[in-house]
Amino acid sequence: MAASPVAPPPVTAPPVTAPRVAPPQVAPRWERREPPLTAAAVLAVGDAVPALAAATRARLHDGARLGVLADETALLVLGAEDDLPWSDGARYLGRDRDLLVPTTARPWPAPALWRSALGAEPGELCVLTPEHALVAAPPAPAADPDALTPHAREAGR
Repeated sequence: MAASPVAPPPVTAPPVTAPRVAPPQVAPRWERREPPLTAAAVLAVGDAVPALAAATRARLHDGARLGVLADETALLVLGAEDDLPWSDGARYLGRDRDLLVPTTARPWPAPALWRSALGAEPGELCVLTPEHALVAAPPAPAADPDALTPHAREAGR
């Protein structure tokens, strides 16, 4: 008796909802960078998120083109240096090859090694700071200011 063919299950891509934290197996060593990198992003974590969310909403309402990634504990805003919002407790990041790092610090070993160590795929956004590491699909270039309302509520705005 011949076996009847069985269709394979459908393949679906996992939804991209928020950055994934990808802690490195080895802690980077940080060196002071002079001159600083041009800011390309700003990151807030924990209690700093509401103020950055409120400042980002204001910049978006003013016409800035900013990409935004957020989850329950972190907010990452990407854009041109002049468009980025300012907020207490946030950290400005610049591009060192394909890695976003603090504008005034250089990770050791080389940035190219950290993308691989963090499991970043080609085209994914990769962030490394002394306190955090994350990998995510890049956000759309222009975020909806109203999408930040839940993150800005704690700031009273």
